[in-house]
Amino acid sequence: MSYIQRQTTRITGVKSHEPRDDGRRHSVSSGTGKVPNAKKPRSRPPTSLRDKLGFLQGHLPPSSGPYSVGSMDIEVPAESPRTFSNITRDGRHVLQLETVLFTLYYPAAFGAGRGKDPGGRRKWSRETWLPRPRKETAKGYSKFAGLSNSVGIPFLALTTMFTKLHAFRNAPPAIHWPPEGNSKQDGYTIKNQEGSPPEGASDEPTFPLLLFSHGLGGTRKCYSTMCAEFASYGFVVCAVEHRDGSGPRTIVNHAKGGDGSMQDQERYDKVDHTEKERQRGYDKIDYIFPKNNPLDTSPNNDKGVDRELRDAQIELRLAELEEAYRVLRDIAEGRGEEVARQNLRQEGYVGGSSRGLNGVNWSKWKNRFHVDKITVAGHSFGAATIVEVLRNTDRFENVQGGIIYDIWGAPIKPPEDDPKHRIHLPLLGINSEAFMYWQPNFDAVMSLMNEAKEQKAPAFLCTVRGSIHISQSDFTILYPHLCSFSFKATVNPQRAIDLNISASLEFLRDVTEGAGKSIIQRCLTDENLLQTELIGDVPDEHRPDDEFIAARLKIPHEARTRMAAKAQRKIKRTKAHGFYSTGDEIWMHCRPDGEELRNWRVKNRCTFGSDDDVGREEEVELRDEAKDMESASEDVSGEDFQRTEVGKSSSNTSQENWLGCKPSLKSGPSPERERP
Repeated sequence: MSYIQRQTTRITGVKSHEPRDDGRRHSVSSGTGKVPNAKKPRSRPPTSLRDKLGFLQGHLPPSSGPYSVGSMDIEVPAESPRTFSNITRDGRHVLQLETVLFTLYYPAAFGAGRGKDPGGRRKWSRETWLPRPRKETAKGYSKFAGLSNSVGIPFLALTTMFTKLHAFRNAPPAIHWPPEGNSKQDGYTIKNQEGSPPEGASDEPTFPLLLFSHGLGGTRKCYSTMCAEFASYGFVVCAVEHRDGSGPRTIVNHAKGGDGSMQDQERYDKVDHTEKERQRGYDKIDYIFPKNNPLDTSPNNDKGVDRELRDAQIELRLAELEEAYRVLRDIAEGRGEEVARQNLRQEGYVGGSSRGLNGVNWSKWKNRFHVDKITVAGHSFGAATIVEVLRNTDRFENVQGGIIYDIWGAPIKPPEDDPKHRIHLPLLGINSEAFMYWQPNFDAVMSLMNEAKEQKAPAFLCTVRGSIHISQSDFTILYPHLCSFSFKATVNPQRAIDLNISASLEFLRDVTEGAGKSIIQRCLTDENLLQTELIGDVPDEHRPDDEFIAARLKIPHEARTRMAAKAQRKIKRTKAHGFYSTGDEIWMHCRPDGEELRNWRVKNRCTFGSDDDVGREEEVELRDEAKDMESASEDVSGEDFQRTEVGKSSSNTSQENWLGCKPSLKSGPSPERERP
């Protein structure tokens, strides 16, 4: 019996010998082999010669939201350097927190990309997609993929070595509200136009903050399309590069003297280095393959996951998210110049740029984004990290909701006995079709949805049809033919991104409040994806053989199917009405009903924000119910009472408050660095 048949799903507690109906049948409700009526991707006209000459190099699409996008690379010493676990390689601990590195994507001000850049240079710059030093990163990817350097480096050099992000380096942040409308209704020219502030809001928006955690084999830049899309809709997105041995290769720089230097860190026995690392002044961390179990991620691996390694990696990831948040808080509270002074991604450091953070006007960043309320999101192993963030709200006090993209469920630990160690916050899960067929993983995801629902939190789970595990990253954008031929992806790569972003923004609109919600309501092309009808039986028509489970899809009569599908879609799109439904592109497995979502809004003071009369009437009724809940709060005990207290706010809540939940941030100056 194969491992996939006998594996115990640790999260659900359902053992392999127990009878279970997995619900996988050839369901009429989920399709009978007919061609789905997929929409075209959103309009993204090329903006440069580099984009138009895409046949020479892979290129990334511009973002579809109303804002242009800026980016900054930041690496600063950790406030509390330390070692995680006793796992060693080459005589040193491999899981160490020494610095925190992230790329910040954000809405850019008018004029980004035109004239001189903030540092006074004649031409603006955009970060390369392959992190610097690019040759070292290419070597890391070669090792991760099991290729020789003589194959991997030329392949990446020919395809993506010169690919650049669609974000202008060090652009000033936007200080304007976007106009009402979206590119689909009003054309792409609506981008970078100014609109009037929403009623009751200040003249300048304070943007919501989102932390993003990458998966195995990922970097801070390989989800740039998703992150830039969020930024184009008014989010400040912090994409952390984890130094836990989950990426292909990452460089850890050290200050050349004083705080953050190798000598400073080793003085207190917090971390250790090899003599070679001391001589060159930086660490090089490659992907860590578990000893005697290098394929612990495979569904067909009889040994399962390396629990010691994966648990320690998640703990390091949580610490990195805390450190990233500390740096972001410094920026938002007016200490950006100190962050720039400590930055290790400037000229003179490995992987740094001569532009560094030159020309950044840090006064414009003060109070530019919220640090009292944040959303967290992650893909694959990053999504497993996000689950631990959501369960540890005593540690991550300001997190208000989570999005898990195609989560790898095997590393998730069961919740602790403490009732507080549960998911009490809104949760959205978006699966790929390839991972949906991995039954133990699907069971784990459903158990997380049930965990949130048991705590009365809204939980949504859907699957993007025709997608594979990397459809939420840049890889399917840059290598569409390879992904289609090798992994049998059938969804348009850009359309897959559109579906993920639309569902995510609909989710945040429904469970949030304030500037983020206002921008989403103004500018999002509402596809009502989260209103898709629940399917009954989980479909199985594209389920591959067990040896390819989770890695690819199965397409019977592939050539004929693809050719026929393309022709039929073109014919159907010429028709005015009657063919498309959201179920043609996504399957909905779990969502709250109207009453459950309404109760969450009442409890957490999230208004509907609708512009029509019905929406205003519901909002008035909602506020009345909230007042009744406040008056009855003394009768509520335990956890419910605590949640009501968190949801309390004044009746004149400003749209500046992004979520309708009172923050519990311990604001103020950064704590002093820990010393023994």
